[in-house]
Parts: sequence; structure tokens; C-alpha cells
Amino acid sequence: MVERTVLGSYPTPVEPAPRLARALGLDETDLVVKRDDLLGLGGGGNKVRKLERTTAEALARGATTLVTTGAAQSNHARLTAAAGARLGLAVELVLAGEAPDAPPSGNLLLDHLLGARLHWAGAVDTPGLERRAEERVAELGDAAYLVPYGGSNAVGAQAYADAGRELLEQVPDAAHVVVAVGSGGTMAGLLAALGTDRVLGVDTGATSDPEVRVRRLAEALGADLTGGLRLRLDQVGEGYSTLPQPVRDALVLAARTEGVVLDPVYTGRALAGLVAAVAEGDVRRGERTVLLHTGGLPGLFGSAAAPAFAAGLGPA
Repeated sequence: MVERTVLGSYPTPVEPAPRLARALGLDETDLVVKRDDLLGLGGGGNKVRKLERTTAEALARGATTLVTTGAAQSNHARLTAAAGARLGLAVELVLAGEAPDAPPSGNLLLDHLLGARLHWAGAVDTPGLERRAEERVAELGDAAYLVPYGGSNAVGAQAYADAGRELLEQVPDAAHVVVAVGSGGTMAGLLAALGTDRVLGVDTGATSDPEVRVRRLAEALGADLTGGLRLRLDQVGEGYSTLPQPVRDALVLAARTEGVVLDPVYTGRALAGLVAAVAEGDVRRGERTVLLHTGGLPGLFGSAAAPAFAAGLGPA
């Protein structure tokens, strides 16, 4: 089997964030941002790394169609559509909810532009969504390959073990690597490369069992989890698609200190979790800290809450 297809350019840059560091109460040299949002395919983001692994497996099996799942504004679904376009594979997306009455925006707009076929699953939870995708694969037969929810199985998560080693070459003194947790594969891969002491996950509310998912994937990669997971659950607010006040504050803080735009579901929560970790003393001045920017910018333009929030902001 081909180990991976090539969908991105590496290594992704690590950029200093001195003004954001000072605003958090850290020394200005403490904080850097790992820019996986700059992986170029289809608007960029961390799912590109995972798709290099899963699409290689799909091609090795002779698949001609990729099937995957996600929320309506799924970054993973959008990047699966982009990967399919790059590799000449058809893509079918099984999305939660109902087809919107309004013209598509954000990731949905890009799904259409990239040529994906959309199936709306109605009001289902994550396991129900995964079952619907499995049913669609069964209907299509051997030519279809199921890309797991969020790209997160042992095959996809291995990509972030590789990314963790890449990061160590760039920031060998990293004490904390802060990452948003959705389907769990990104944190799991980082745990395999960096260990439990250095990886700080911030749950986004994408699943009901984030710790179980992360543990299962990390153990499949051979990670030693005896130290326990550093996983914050306090930034979900009222749910995955909502925009809690700490996340709003984090979006503004990153934009107005560093000119870095975060998304309202994943990276906004990651930074909000870092803010809370500094306030609680879990991350301290003088400790080298990496904020992993996993992308998701199109989701900002598909967020129901973001326009009113942005319209209410005054000048800096």
C-alpha cells in the first residue's frame, strides 16, 4: 500500500506570536503558532494531513468514490471534496441536518464548488451519522471507500504522529502544544509523538465521548497514556455550533494582536482553552507553548452567530 498521497507542502511554518503572548500574560518569546491552516489544498487545515493517509489507502483498494460524514459546516467534508478533486475521485458527503433553504455559504459553498454530492441525514447523532455513511458505502459497493468521521482512525491519526515529530524539529523545547479536539485523531497522533505531558487538548463538543475517542486512537498508535490526558472540557458552552463568550474573546484577541484569524468552532476554542490554562497556572510564563492552528476559516463565513457578533465589534 502507498503510505501517503501528497496533498500539502511541508513543514508548515511556525510563527512567533509576541503580542498575543503578552496579552495572555506570557513572555513574548513563549508563544508560537503552528500554521497547519496554511496547508494549501481546498482552503487548508489539519485534515489535509489525515487525508494523505486515508486517500492512499483508498487508492490502494481501487476505490473510485470517497464517502465521509460531518456537520453541515464540516472542514473535514470540505477537504475530502478537495482531495477527491485533486486525485480524480468522486466524493459523497453525508451531512447532519437538513438542506438549508438559503444559498450555501462557508464550507457548504466550497463543497458544491469542489463537485461533491451531498446527502442530508436529518437530526442524527454522530454514531447515527456514521451508520448512514456506512449504508451509503454498502449501496455503492466495492468502488466506495469510507473516510472515517473527521479522518480519525489509526491510519489518519498517524499523520499527526508525523506532524508531532515535525514540530519537535521546529520547536524542540515545546512544553505545551494546544490543540482543539473534534473527532480526536489530531490529539491522538500528537500524543503518540509528544507524550501526555506536552499535549493540551480543548474539547469542541463535536462528540459526546472525546476522551474515549482520543484514548482509543492514541493506544492504537502505541502511545503511553499512563500520565493521563490533559483534556479541557470547559469551552464547549451550549454546544458545538454555538459561540460562547470566551471563544468570541479569543477570536478578537488573535485577530487584533497578531492578525491571525481563527475559526469559531475549533481554533477559537483552542485559544480560549489556552487563555483559561494560563489563568489557572497550568501554562506558565517562561514555558514554550505552541498553539496549533488547524484551519477552519471557511466555517467562520458559514457560522450563524458570527455575522451579528462581528457587526457588534467596535474598532481596536
